[in-house]
Amino acid sequence: MAKRKTTTKRKRSKKMSTKYIFVVGGVMSGVGKGITTASIGRILQSKGYEVSALKIDPYINVDAGTMNPIEHGEVFVTEDGDETDQDIGNYERFLNKNIYRENYMTTGRVYKTVIDRERNLEYGGKCVEVVPHIPMEVRDRIKKAVAKTKAEIMIIEVGGTVGEYQNLLFLEAARMMHLYKPEDVLFVMVSYLPIPSKIGEMKTKPTQYAIRSLNSAGIQPDFIIARAAVSVDEPRRKKLAINCNIKPEDVISAPDIDSIYDVPINFEKDKLGERILEKFGLEKKKKDLVDWRKMVKTMKNAKKEVNIGIVGKYFSTGDFCLSDSYISVIEAVKHAGGANRCKPVLHWVNAEEIEKEGTKILKNFDGIIVPQGWGSRGSEGKIETIKYCRENKVPYFGLCYGMQMAIIEFARNACGLKKANSAEVDPKTPHPVIHIMPGQAELIAKKGYGGTIRLGGWPCKIIAGTHLAAAYEKKFGSKKFVSERHRHRYEFNNEYRKIFEKKGLVIAGTSPDGKIVEAVEITNHPFFIGTQFHPEYISRPLDPHPLFVEFLRVCLKMSEKKIIK
Repeated sequence: MAKRKTTTKRKRSKKMSTKYIFVVGGVMSGVGKGITTASIGRILQSKGYEVSALKIDPYINVDAGTMNPIEHGEVFVTEDGDETDQDIGNYERFLNKNIYRENYMTTGRVYKTVIDRERNLEYGGKCVEVVPHIPMEVRDRIKKAVAKTKAEIMIIEVGGTVGEYQNLLFLEAARMMHLYKPEDVLFVMVSYLPIPSKIGEMKTKPTQYAIRSLNSAGIQPDFIIARAAVSVDEPRRKKLAINCNIKPEDVISAPDIDSIYDVPINFEKDKLGERILEKFGLEKKKKDLVDWRKMVKTMKNAKKEVNIGIVGKYFSTGDFCLSDSYISVIEAVKHAGGANRCKPVLHWVNAEEIEKEGTKILKNFDGIIVPQGWGSRGSEGKIETIKYCRENKVPYFGLCYGMQMAIIEFARNACGLKKANSAEVDPKTPHPVIHIMPGQAELIAKKGYGGTIRLGGWPCKIIAGTHLAAAYEKKFGSKKFVSERHRHRYEFNNEYRKIFEKKGLVIAGTSPDGKIVEAVEITNHPFFIGTQFHPEYISRPLDPHPLFVEFLRVCLKMSEKKIIK
């Protein structure tokens, strides 16, 4: 009998109509829609449902690849080579699964598809209009993402803030989907509740107006995620319920916290997952965030601190310092910290500061990372940083541009190739140890920048006997190939390969045919590895990347040696 019951439930689950949750923002940007989306996904996934997430960005850009990282934050690259918003990275980290290009759209991408279709007479000569054809394309793209991911529940984050002109067409698509299948669509408003310092009281009025703006688009939210410095209290909860036409228990508290990984656990204190399933009429399964809670507890209980310097250039915007340009690196370090039961303390260092003041500001770090970057600004500061790490046996991890700068430093100071450089930084260098990839020069001449570089997951051949191989072996065992994600236009110049190897720079990873250098290292060093690929993109809290884990392990070991001395 038990077997028959199980079979019946499985059949019923397979036949269930896909459910959709739209997440929108109110009052201000940066309020946490992406983490909310990812957290809801994690909660519902833990309850036994197949979940995926999709991001809609309201800008005209076709993708995020051509945008300034200081202005927009990190560009996250998917396994299939799409350059997306950093929220896609959050989805992958929380859901512990790959998110593909079907799960990302922009206004530019939507309009381009509709216009191309019109040019190909695919509308049969009809007058193609903004409404309904643009919202219909948005709806069709959401359906394609569901088909690709086999999601039982698809969570859709609408970028920007309710009330902005750019969002209207996406909200119209959501309204249309709710109109035809109201039992399958829910709306979540993530809104900020300020506490003015001179007043000392949490104010709900901005959120009330945000809800009215949403109502004007024909949408009534089912939940309000109450973002604030502190937990929402009962008087404010009731006020929001009365004025926003929802139940008090559907106002979910979302106070400021130290770790984004606490968010799903906080939401569950207000039984968000149970409330969503109830509104959808879905079975309340007994699974809980067991593995997630364990991971969070491990991270919180870490006592030993490790000081990690991140030397980059995408930090400053006016008087403010932003770290969103390197969010995947930050999270990968945190994941590795959890795996090593230590707490990484990150220190931001502007590469231009090192050019002015020298490397003395690096002396208290247990390890240093030089992350991705483009162009010449700050490059000499990064090179000086790498020289300091190499000569003083400080653990060094170079990511993409960080590997390229390590090669330049080694060329100049270990191989005697004075004025060696990257052709990107100095096109007239006598020793272009980093040069442009075949075919890229022609694209640049035609101004073909968007989506044309080496992108997405590519196989990397691991060279046996290297530190790189040892790090991977701890997780995968003896493995000849791994898949890693890329985002670069320039690469190692193989004409200098023999010179480097003779002087002690080891080629630790290559493309399967051996032509593209994917990773280099100095074996006679505690940890000195540079990768052309981006291991940070595939690191997840429940599945940390082995290279970051090994880097943090060595940094912790070096830190403990300092304490003993």
